[in-house]
Amino acid sequence: MSMFHLICGIWGLLSVSFCTVVCCASCCPYQFFQQSNRRFEQKTERFWKFSEQADRWVEVQLPCDLISGGNSECGEVNRREESMDQEHGFDDKKMRLDRKDGKIGVVEPLDVVLMPLRQRISLTKMSETSVWVTGESGSIYERFWNGLEWVLAPHDLPISAGRAVAVFIINQMILALSEAGNLYQMQLQVGEEASQPVWVEFSPTLDQITDNDQEKNPLILIKSGVMSDDGQRGYFCTKNGTLLELAVVESPRWTNHGQPAGANVAAIAAVASTREVVYTISSAGDLYEYDRKSKPSWKRHIWKEKTAQVPPLIPSKGCILHGLSGDLSESLFLLTKKGTLVERRLHQRKWKWVVHGSPEHQTLTSINPALQDESSETFISLFFTTSAGSVFEYQMPKQLGTVPNNQFPRAWESHEHPLDAKAARGIAGLPLHIGRILFALDDGRLAELHLGGLGGESSGPSVPQNFRRKASTKYVWTILDVPESEGWNAEYCTEERGPRNCMTGTKDESKDSGISSVTGRRKQSQAQHYYLSIGTGGELNKSSEEYNLPDDWIRSNFRLRLMYEGKSFFLISNDGLVFEYVCIESVWLWLRHDSSTTMNGMVGNYNGSLFMVDTFGSLLLREWSDNEIAWRNCTAMRKGRNIVGGQPWDRLPGKGRRVTTEIQYSLSAKMEDYCSSWGDMGVKKEREDEVYMRKFKWKDCRNPQNVKVASIVDQELFRENIVFVTGRNGRLYQYNKVTDLWHEHYQSQHLILSQFPGTVIRPSTKSLSGSLFMLSREGGLVEYQWNTWYGWNWVEHGAPYKGVTLVGSPGPSFEGNQLLLIGSDGKVYLRYMDNNAWKWKDCGFPSMENKIVEAPSGGRVNEEKPVRIDGNYASGLNKDQDNLADLKLNCEPEVASTRSIPFSEGSVIFELRDGRLAELQLVEETEWAWSRIIGTPNSLCLENYWITLASS
Repeated sequence: MSMFHLICGIWGLLSVSFCTVVCCASCCPYQFFQQSNRRFEQKTERFWKFSEQADRWVEVQLPCDLISGGNSECGEVNRREESMDQEHGFDDKKMRLDRKDGKIGVVEPLDVVLMPLRQRISLTKMSETSVWVTGESGSIYERFWNGLEWVLAPHDLPISAGRAVAVFIINQMILALSEAGNLYQMQLQVGEEASQPVWVEFSPTLDQITDNDQEKNPLILIKSGVMSDDGQRGYFCTKNGTLLELAVVESPRWTNHGQPAGANVAAIAAVASTREVVYTISSAGDLYEYDRKSKPSWKRHIWKEKTAQVPPLIPSKGCILHGLSGDLSESLFLLTKKGTLVERRLHQRKWKWVVHGSPEHQTLTSINPALQDESSETFISLFFTTSAGSVFEYQMPKQLGTVPNNQFPRAWESHEHPLDAKAARGIAGLPLHIGRILFALDDGRLAELHLGGLGGESSGPSVPQNFRRKASTKYVWTILDVPESEGWNAEYCTEERGPRNCMTGTKDESKDSGISSVTGRRKQSQAQHYYLSIGTGGELNKSSEEYNLPDDWIRSNFRLRLMYEGKSFFLISNDGLVFEYVCIESVWLWLRHDSSTTMNGMVGNYNGSLFMVDTFGSLLLREWSDNEIAWRNCTAMRKGRNIVGGQPWDRLPGKGRRVTTEIQYSLSAKMEDYCSSWGDMGVKKEREDEVYMRKFKWKDCRNPQNVKVASIVDQELFRENIVFVTGRNGRLYQYNKVTDLWHEHYQSQHLILSQFPGTVIRPSTKSLSGSLFMLSREGGLVEYQWNTWYGWNWVEHGAPYKGVTLVGSPGPSFEGNQLLLIGSDGKVYLRYMDNNAWKWKDCGFPSMENKIVEAPSGGRVNEEKPVRIDGNYASGLNKDQDNLADLKLNCEPEVASTRSIPFSEGSVIFELRDGRLAELQLVEETEWAWSRIIGTPNSLCLENYWITLASS
């Protein structure tokens, strides 16, 4: 009975389940059919991809929509990095360019690169003869007309203040704003001999501020500022979004005007001095007006017109013009986040929004302050910079009311940008005079846009009296050099009498120069065109792939490294072991340093620590930690990479490391970076390893477009903030650490450089003149020379003798005019300058008859004793010529192609072909002599030599 009930129960359960399935399937046929026949619908036109190089999300611009993705016309996917900063964002749809449009100013999408924001660059006109500039490096310098030419004078903030971002002048009081948000005032410090300008902190405090706002903030940090037209007042935007006013009449007086209700002050657009009104823009892109005479003081400008609403505004400076619509009218020109120009017009006590648009397929990023051109009776011009680095002029009639619907011909005119350089994005130009505007370039330099025959580097601040602007006159560009702090070549003025005097310039017609200052300046201006602007990354071209680095490239160029001048250097043996040759209490010892992996070379020495490369390409740091040697794997860090080379020299021989006061301070307590660059073959890029108080991080410096980096020629010894490299294609490139930009140097097509590191010669650290010495692929010596008057010059020195080529890397330089090189015949050659003429000298190679420092291999620590070769000793050696013959089988005194290192101010260490080392010393002037031979664990020669001595 129980079995019957069990069977009936199972049957009933199965019946219910079947009915449920059938019912569900019958009740939902439409939904199932709908899901199976859904078509893909594109919901957005924006797609993003994470970029390892940029360390952020970048937008991927598709060549066609997803539905018609099978179209054969769809090209390669284009990438375009977008700034994610809310206050500087632009509408990306407006930035997209039509590649089929051939109108002026249009650039194809494949060539478009969105310029980065340069947060620290600013231009301030102090007077007709003085312009103050803050560079991207955070330095401050003045461009001053000394009556003869424009000179540069440094005005950097103290180290504790950090980098500068802006300079202001209020009633003859000069203020500088630091990146941290603090103000500093320049004051004269009276000394015994002369007065020196110094920066003194001038940040506002609560007890100095008359607070019109109920909300108080004890921390007052400044973000940006704008001066009034009369120069008596300054208005500042704080980092917490409030408006401050500084009035300087008898004494400085601060006033806090607070912020609009429900909004903040992200930027000060303009100051209308005639109405005593301050226009501000919130981070949301709304326009506000502050008028202390009205109630309430803050008012918001809203859009009331029936047409489409104006897009949000960019929190940036605008421009005010008077009288465009009438005698009492006021026009405030602003930019939107779509990069278009809008006008807020006040006429007959009525406000109105006017949209002026933008050039075809261009995005405006800054407005220049306007100068009224009284010589023009018909129109007025505004100049703008675009996101693509071009400059556009917007021409408007002086009376807009006479033009129907604001339509007039040729409103936008493109002035493009200087050759191989682009205008900095978001940085407004500075009008000097009518027809002359100063712009900051994206690469850190300056450029003047001026009417032909009016401005330029050699033109002073005055305007010719007979000048009349004509409509047919065209603008031209002149690139102006900037100081070494920005990675360029301009030298600061001096206190010496001459054309470059800081106060008053005098003509110098000396016989030594044979050239006037004006001519010299003209040639220096021409030297700016030695730089070719290039992109980064990209596919490698065939010429770059043809020449690969040899397998022993690291070991031949980075086997030796100086640790302490005249006291210690390191050697990597053939087996990859690490040895140190050190002098302890006047005794020279070989010390072996154990490591967990086999080493290949040493690519840097920083503050007693060595950067080494193992056979796997990993970057390892050997450093002291709690009185013990510790190893750190830098490649294993975040974004670490395998490397194949590094900087050739840690300092110039005979001169200390070029460490500024800022770097010295960073070694103790300042948050400042010390940088070392590494060439990376594995990913075809150059890397930068930043050291900050023993904390490391990798920075991707990328590579010149379509070119692999072969080697680092020089890192910041020749020019601060500049790393010179050679590409696999044999061309010379430079990387600017300040702007993160690559430039290619002009080079003859027949000149192909080798892949070896180079050497720097700087006759004087007070001058930027000097040379980079490299080897050509044919084995000749090549010099790339910079001269203050003539700019860059290529000089081919060739080889010492016919049939002898130069091998390996150029050796160290000495005395500012001597260079040691290795010949293919195993000899050392000296290239030196005598009476302004370059000459060769054969230094030969060491021989067994020279003084020898014996160092038998084997053992962890070996003591070496000098052996003096006197007459009796030599006669004893001559008794066993057979043993000496056996000795010579393993001893080759010729110099190997391994890159030599400087050991002291007047000595060099070379490696011999048999593995030993030899020291070449400077005796006097240009006389060099071999002083000793050092046995190494690499050589079998000295071991057999000891056996020979024992048997004799």
